[in-house]
Parts: sequence; structure tokens; C-alpha cells
Amino acid sequence: MSLPSLTIVIPALNAAPSLPACLTALEGGDILLVDGGSDDATPAIARQAGATVIAAPGGRGAQLAAGADAAAGEWLLFLHADTVLSPGWPSAAADLMAGAGDRAGYFRLAFDDPAFSAIADAANWRSQALGLPYGDQGLLIHKDFYRALGGYRPLPLMEDVDLVRRIGRARLVELQAVATTSATRYRRDGAMRRVCRNLCCLGLYFLGVSPRQIARLYR
Repeated sequence: MSLPSLTIVIPALNAAPSLPACLTALEGGDILLVDGGSDDATPAIARQAGATVIAAPGGRGAQLAAGADAAAGEWLLFLHADTVLSPGWPSAAADLMAGAGDRAGYFRLAFDDPAFSAIADAANWRSQALGLPYGDQGLLIHKDFYRALGGYRPLPLMEDVDLVRRIGRARLVELQAVATTSATRYRRDGAMRRVCRNLCCLGLYFLGVSPRQIARLYR
């Protein structure tokens, strides 16, 4: 299915191992990769797949904002470079795009390792019940709505939560497709340690601690 009014914005930094699978699932769409200073083959892989590549200052928030500014499509799909969308994603996106442009969509989360399915289930509950999908679930939004909300802010962390809070739970829609993302960080850090750290960061954010301070703790 062709989605000519959609630009897929992918922020990336040294994403060469995961990027090919991500791009293959996008079925030749209008892809804009925003590189944050990779020193591996990330830009070359993107160009070989037909994507446009631009450079931006490091930091996912700044890269996402730069990608939105450069995108040509009426609709924007923000997607992480280690995320692979399921085959039915174009139809799911088209369903949202056919309606009014005052809602935003996200995908159901899965991990590429079934050992972490309980964490994915918890993330999907959080998204539906609290209106807090994270960036690894993708975000589909009309450009005018995105701009009216003020877009992504150049935050060092929590840029995804910052934007979906401005969208609001009532205007967030779960799309009927799956975003499968890498479980590498959970395997590397330990699942419970990673979950606890993420919850701690979220709690600090809601308590008003600045994302810059949270980023120092996170890293």
C-alpha cells in the first residue's frame, strides 16, 4: 500500500546492525533518516535503501525535531532505528490518516525476544490506560497537529513522554499493527534493573526533575 503523504522519520546513531530490518519493513516509503553523528555504515545503509539522510546535533529529541522540520509529508511517522513494523502497518496507518488530523497513533509493542513479553504487555497496558506510549512504539501524527502542539523539544531524555503528554490520552489511538523492537538493552542491563531504572526516570519526570538531570542519572 502506498502512503504518499507520509514521511517516516528515523533518528539514528551507529544503528548499522539493526537498521536494515527496520528499513525493509517500511516497503519503500518516503524515509528520512536523521543521523546524529554515526561513525559506522548507518548513513550508507539508509541511502542504499532509498532513504534521504540529513545530519542533526546528537540527541534523539533534537534529531526528531530536525526530521519533522525537513519532512515533506502531510503526516509524520517517527520510528526508532531498532524497531521493525509488522506487515499490516500501512493499512493500520491509513485507517488513522483517513480521519481527522487531531489524533495521533502508536503501535503495540513487542520485543524480538519472547523472554521479555511480560515487559511488552506492561508497556501496552501503560499506553492504553495512561496514554504514555514510548518512542519505541512509533508515533503517527499529522504535521499540522504536531506543529500546533509545539513538536519534539530538544531534550536529552523523555522527549517522547513530553510530546505524548501534550497530545493527551483521549487523542492517542493504538494502531492495529505491532512494533517489534530490540531487547538488547534489557539483556545487557538485566531486565529488572532496566525496568526499575525506566520507572525511576518516569517518576522523577512527573515530580518535575529536569530531563537533563534525569539523563545524567539514566546514563
